[in-house]
Amino acid sequence: MSDPRDPQSASVEADETAAHVDLASASGEPSTWLFDAPIDDCWNRIGVRGDGSCPRLAGYIHCRNCPVHDAAAARVLDREEAADAVLGHKGLHRQTEQSLSEYAAREADATSWLVFRIGDEWLGLPTTIFQQVAQLRPIHSLPHRRHRAVLGVVNVRGTLLVCASLARLFGIASAVGQDGHRPEQQGHQHGIDARDLARLLVVEPGGEGGELDGSGNNPRNPIVFPVDAVDGVHRFARADFQPVPATIASMSASHALAVTAWKGGTVGLLDAAKLFETLNRSLT
Repeated sequence: MSDPRDPQSASVEADETAAHVDLASASGEPSTWLFDAPIDDCWNRIGVRGDGSCPRLAGYIHCRNCPVHDAAAARVLDREEAADAVLGHKGLHRQTEQSLSEYAAREADATSWLVFRIGDEWLGLPTTIFQQVAQLRPIHSLPHRRHRAVLGVVNVRGTLLVCASLARLFGIASAVGQDGHRPEQQGHQHGIDARDLARLLVVEPGGEGGELDGSGNNPRNPIVFPVDAVDGVHRFARADFQPVPATIASMSASHALAVTAWKGGTVGLLDAAKLFETLNRSLT
């Protein structure tokens, strides 16, 4: 009489099951075989829970001692783990797609601003209106100027441009003097971050699509204004824009479209059209 525990006969199904599980593990991804292949519950048909006709019962006494039963139990556990892995993979995939979609939407809704500092206030203007960021240079005063915000004229690349003071226009204390220099820069201090150096910003009123004359040129000349520091160009999402707090009483607040969080603080985003309108009134 043959032994029902003979490896050549009793554990054939267990070996096949293990081979399928090993292939699924080697692929690095959950296998659909673990879901689709049926499990033969022979213990319910011919085992201790069935009619008891299984020839292996003579050797194993009970189905729980049979390797076929062990292999089926292992498949049940592997199938549950694989199901969890697939659900987790799909959830991560959906989360990644959602993150990319949200990032793309924010980028599509973002606008570019040049951020600079006047006194203690960080402000921003659309990058489209800027022609140049220049080093400080002497500002030559104009006789009989009507507005205190007009500092004079400055030579930028061989062209004399009107220089106005946003600090005076907004009532902000600035370290840039009438001569276009700051005291600490006159001492030629070393080790200063380039972003913290005073600069001249050259802006063009028609930079945002202003009117053109018959020859296709912008009839309005660029305007220059000094700032205490220039941090650089940054992109801000419109979804992050917040209303200007009513508690801010400075003139810069009256020219701001919104404020947004930036580097642990806030930056005021100025309305370029309104700013140029105020500057033009000061120049006439």
